[in-house]
Amino acid sequence: MALLTATATTRDTSDLPRKLGLTEATSVVVGTVIGIGIFLVPSSIARHLPSTEMILVSWLIAGVVSFFGALAYAELGAMMPRSGGQYVYLGEAYGPLPAFVCGWTLLLVTQSGGMAIVSVGFSIYLSYLLPSIPAVRIWAPLALIGILTAINYRGVKAGALVQLVFTLLKVAGLALLIASAFLSDVPSEWEWSSEPFAFSGTNLGLAMLGCFLAFEGWHYVAFIAGEVRQPGRNLPLSLGLGVVILVGIYLLANIAYMRVMPLAEIAASERIATAVAERTMGRLGGTIVTLTIVLSTIGAANGAMLASPRIYFAQARDGLLFRKLAEIHPRFETPSFSILLHGIWTALLTLSGSIEMLFSYVLYASWVFHAMTVFGVVILRFKYPDLPRPYKMWGYPITPLIFVAISLWFVVNILMARPGPSLMGTLIIASGILIFFIRRRKLGGRQIKG
Repeated sequence: MALLTATATTRDTSDLPRKLGLTEATSVVVGTVIGIGIFLVPSSIARHLPSTEMILVSWLIAGVVSFFGALAYAELGAMMPRSGGQYVYLGEAYGPLPAFVCGWTLLLVTQSGGMAIVSVGFSIYLSYLLPSIPAVRIWAPLALIGILTAINYRGVKAGALVQLVFTLLKVAGLALLIASAFLSDVPSEWEWSSEPFAFSGTNLGLAMLGCFLAFEGWHYVAFIAGEVRQPGRNLPLSLGLGVVILVGIYLLANIAYMRVMPLAEIAASERIATAVAERTMGRLGGTIVTLTIVLSTIGAANGAMLASPRIYFAQARDGLLFRKLAEIHPRFETPSFSILLHGIWTALLTLSGSIEMLFSYVLYASWVFHAMTVFGVVILRFKYPDLPRPYKMWGYPITPLIFVAISLWFVVNILMARPGPSLMGTLIIASGILIFFIRRRKLGGRQIKG
């Protein structure tokens, strides 16, 4: 694979047009990350770390690590402003085989599985709002996937507009929830000191699992880098601003939860955000927060639909997937067949009934490739020292090495805590190697393009 030496504004006729600005790119970062995690995982975290201080530290660590990762993706995206994200970066750093394996895993599990999980979460909370309508949990995720597929098929601007609207709505809902916790006359349950508990690295790892799940998706904007205007400026800004906004929202949300409910009740609550809203705003507040969660899942699912097909589009252009996936719709200027493939496969995964398993696969595989991608910054600094870099990662080489070290610790912790799903995730990743050589053989020994 070879780096593009053309400027970011140069466009070949086979490229997607650059229609997205800083606002749309930032809404992809924020809107894709805020799904259902911040509304659900604080309960799980409180069970593993029954300490106010440790909970806030865990969220802060996850935010800082995500920020370091965003800085690395910002350098890579500004340097290689092409659609495809991780697939493109790994190809330049390690070669076509690791790049294909990454793209294959993203298609098979990570991107499609992540969207399937969010879509099922949408149906669960929609059923709370529409309890009298039968079979909501069956048809709702399929309907959501179908609608978002149609919207993004018809144009990246349409998908980006949906993303911006739902991002604003979900942030407004979270702001209302946080404000109600601080402004209501409910007695404060805040407790700096908790009862002593048996701290262990495993418990910390399981708590961090929830934190990283809530932050998952900040890198999606890299998949649409080829459609962002002024990528050397807007990609780093959108990643940096987006992650900073997310850290602020998540810390404030957790402080709000802990102000209204003691840790023991947080740990026992299945729907912590709704429970807090009912205490501060009554039954209406619970309904508002449930609606916010529904809107949040729509925004997160749309972010996945907007960004993910660009990976398959990039792979197909390089000859690693069926050429049909590289076609651009003549009217809508979107990777139409890639969008359809992503929608169909995601819909099938929602019907598989294995969402809990997908959850483990998604995180395990995601962080394997996050570690490789961020270390790719170090490799590319040596391989191409003179290549123009509109943005250089702050804190290099310390920040990328910290990110990689924590990522590897996190992956090992998942492997130890959940060996079954982790082994399956490893097999899925390994299957990409076999598919790569089969695909190369079908190409008749021709050089795979990059």
